[in-house]
Amino acid sequence: MRLLLILFLVILCNVAYSQDRMLPADTTIKTNHQLTVAGNSFSYTAQTGTQPVWDEDGKVIASLFYTYYTRDNVKDRSERPLVISFNGGPGSASVWMHIAYTGPRILKVDDEGFPVQPYGIKENPHTILDVADIVFVNPVNTGYSRIIDKEVDKKTFFGVNADIKYLAEWITTFVSRNNRWLSPKYLIGESYGTTRVSGLALQLQNAQWMYLNGVILVSPTGLGIDRDGPVGTANRLPYFAAAAWYQEALSPELQQMDLEELLPEVEAYTINELVPVMAKGGFVSNAEKNKAAEKMSYYSGLSEDIILKNNLDVSTSFFWKELLRERGFTVGRLDSRYLGIDEKDAGDRPDYNSEITSWLHSFTPAINHYFSEHLGFKTDIKYNMFGPVRPWDRSGDNTGKNLRQAMAQNPYLKVMIQSGYYDGATTYFNAKYTMWHMDASGRMKDRLSFKGYRSGHMMYLRAEDLKQANDDIRSFIANSLSNGKSAKY
Repeated sequence: MRLLLILFLVILCNVAYSQDRMLPADTTIKTNHQLTVAGNSFSYTAQTGTQPVWDEDGKVIASLFYTYYTRDNVKDRSERPLVISFNGGPGSASVWMHIAYTGPRILKVDDEGFPVQPYGIKENPHTILDVADIVFVNPVNTGYSRIIDKEVDKKTFFGVNADIKYLAEWITTFVSRNNRWLSPKYLIGESYGTTRVSGLALQLQNAQWMYLNGVILVSPTGLGIDRDGPVGTANRLPYFAAAAWYQEALSPELQQMDLEELLPEVEAYTINELVPVMAKGGFVSNAEKNKAAEKMSYYSGLSEDIILKNNLDVSTSFFWKELLRERGFTVGRLDSRYLGIDEKDAGDRPDYNSEITSWLHSFTPAINHYFSEHLGFKTDIKYNMFGPVRPWDRSGDNTGKNLRQAMAQNPYLKVMIQSGYYDGATTYFNAKYTMWHMDASGRMKDRLSFKGYRSGHMMYLRAEDLKQANDDIRSFIANSLSNGKSAKY
């Protein structure tokens, strides 16, 4: 009898432990805080927890973890903007912009964004919480978000259009629960998150009847807009020039120029001269090919010989390895200010991404500490900085054109792009190219804007750009509010 009792207690403990390892599908924790922005102090509420994803039959199939910040003592919430924030990957948690960009607390890094110990969190004096409420959303399998129904087809979540469809439903529920239907609404996405929010803009309008005031694209992907072939190859050069300028790998003549004086010159050469040369492929004359190699070398910091051996088609991965090869360093993929050390100087690509390792160095301890100690959200569940979401169905990506369609249908809707010049993954010049080709008619170009910064993929890690980029969002919000103007052409 005693043995049976012991076995029962062991089983009971195991069951209790397994339950502790599962987050409730629907839960909320609220905490109150104080903040000073631009010399003005105010209180705010942080609401963090989970909200379900339901299937068409009303069954809970997943649970999304979110954090929602609202400024206190707001008389009319209907006039206060709501910003809905996503990161990318796909498979990345909404951690990067949350504790390094727009949120009320940011991680402790130096002024250029490099990790420092002791790790931790500090006030963000530049957060947009003074002018807008913000919700940071973690898609399925990122952060603390998880699939609940183990029988559900993972294709329900893991694909360009599947992701957009279920998140639009989730957003609608969130807006209804928090009584934000009357508020001006904005989406902001970073990296793959730009694919997500571009698609969501049209999905929210057409399937949920929710209309936005603005979409902010931070370090955008291609959004399904074609730039393969000669254009894609040529478009790398302005990024090469920016990274080489930062690493002081250009001629003294170019190094003496300011970066924002240099880049327009490189862009003009790329569009007006290099693309036509690339378009001729193997039938380009030797004279034209040699002239192009000479100019590319001048702007990129690579040798003419290396460029010719690559038939003018120098990949970004090779550039990260080659630029500082003689100095014994590689440069970062997402931010080429960061340096890495490979086992061998030989090779065609770096051994690792130096910027990602640096970021994980500081972000991972900070976000885990922040949720537990600042927001009171304690759990044994692992916080997935990058979660298992593959295979990811990338077919049918028309998100750029869908964003254009959403803009056409909604005269209020404006779009701002923010890019770092040293980003070698989603380069700033490709972001410009995407913007140019999003609306072939050119009739909506006054509602599309571009902002560039002297940093990389996460431009906000650099102290100077953190302030400027948040100020740019403030201006964008102010300029996209209706102010009583009718939505018509």
